[in-house]
Amino acid sequence: MTDKLPPNLLVLFQPRPPLRYLPPCDIAPGERRTPVVSGVAQYLEELRKPDPDYVPTETLQQQRENHRENKKKAHQAKLEEGIKKCRYDPTHDVHIRGDPFRTLFVARLSYEVTQQDLEREFGRFGPIERIRLVKDKNSNKPRGYAFILYERDKDMKAAFKETDGLRIKDRRIVVDVERGRTTKGWKPRRLGGGLGG
Repeated sequence: MTDKLPPNLLVLFQPRPPLRYLPPCDIAPGERRTPVVSGVAQYLEELRKPDPDYVPTETLQQQRENHRENKKKAHQAKLEEGIKKCRYDPTHDVHIRGDPFRTLFVARLSYEVTQQDLEREFGRFGPIERIRLVKDKNSNKPRGYAFILYERDKDMKAAFKETDGLRIKDRRIVVDVERGRTTKGWKPRRLGGGLGG
């Protein structure tokens, strides 16, 4: 078919020149000599004997479990040390006054909230006997929670039902009954207790 082409196109179909011969860089297979390989049967008895100095290493899963257990123990020791140092006993606290069944606990407060703000929001449910906005002992800054003591039990229950999730100064608050004196064996979350996880 290519013989029918004109000479200017036949030039394009000419074969390329042959490749230059290079001697092989490897030894010829007939002349190749590999090292002599001996058997391993003489070492089988050594493998059957256990090594007396062998110390097994931990697997990755064992390392993770040990690390988790050590962390848990350290956390538990820290909690026990905090309980001993704190001496948490709400029944003998000098700052706590009034009936615990008429006391409402308000948490997640904004640090700018004042007693007047709390009285304005919670006073609509009934007369308030006392508001205690808890502050840090050292820095005198607010801790973000408060206790509100109502004069009547039913006013506290109404406030407890109505105000959970209320927004005060752009912060959604959480309300609860006072657990420290009403629930036996209850501890705050900072000492490893509280409600929830």
